[in-house]
Amino acid sequence: MAGHSKWANIKRQKAVVDAKRGNVFTKLSRAIIVAARSGIPDPAGNFQLRTAIDKAKAAGIPNDNIDRAIAKGAGTFSDGNSLEEIRYEGYGPGGVAVLIEALTDNRNRTAADVRVAFSKNGGNLGETGCVSWMFSQKGVCIVEDVMDEEKLLEASLEADADSYEMTDDEVAEVFTEFTNLENLSQTLKAKGFHVTDIELRWIPGNQIEVTDPDQAKSVFKLIDTLENLDDVQNVTANFDISESLMELSL
Repeated sequence: MAGHSKWANIKRQKAVVDAKRGNVFTKLSRAIIVAARSGIPDPAGNFQLRTAIDKAKAAGIPNDNIDRAIAKGAGTFSDGNSLEEIRYEGYGPGGVAVLIEALTDNRNRTAADVRVAFSKNGGNLGETGCVSWMFSQKGVCIVEDVMDEEKLLEASLEADADSYEMTDDEVAEVFTEFTNLENLSQTLKAKGFHVTDIELRWIPGNQIEVTDPDQAKSVFKLIDTLENLDDVQNVTANFDISESLMELSL
């Protein structure tokens, strides 16, 4: 999982820079809508909503926009657009499996955009279920300033985490069942750890090793193209690329 975790870490760093772009505001606002719709529209009792709001505030989204997104999810405000969640699946260069989560008010437009992204970047959009069986959804806590790995292990075990992985100097990702994510986050914080991000992530059960530089560039270009689509919320792929090749390809 090391290569994939390294890529996830790079994506988070990239997201900080990209937060100035309008489509990132759109994605974060839509995440709030989904969270408010799937649970109670009160962040105090809805962990997913609370997390989405925290990310929106960190990106500088105004409170009025956040409140409006919550109201949309709760059904107390409407702008005439009805959003639905759709998952797309396909294959990228070299047979890499790609899973896309989208939120759209026009599924025909989104499907066309996703199909074009695949076809222009050496991939193919597949049928529902063609790759999703390779992934399982996990909760992930990103912890920074980890000075004592043994203490992290003890805290993770206490919180019923599945595993953890050091992805960078003093940065760790701790994995758990998605239903246990709030408990994991609270336990790590109570133990004094600096939890900087909380997310749900699709984890591949098997990985495709990419060793060709041109193929690696094509994979990254496909993922970037998909992530830049306004309706796409998240993109996951099952590639494994060495850090040296990753640095050359980005």
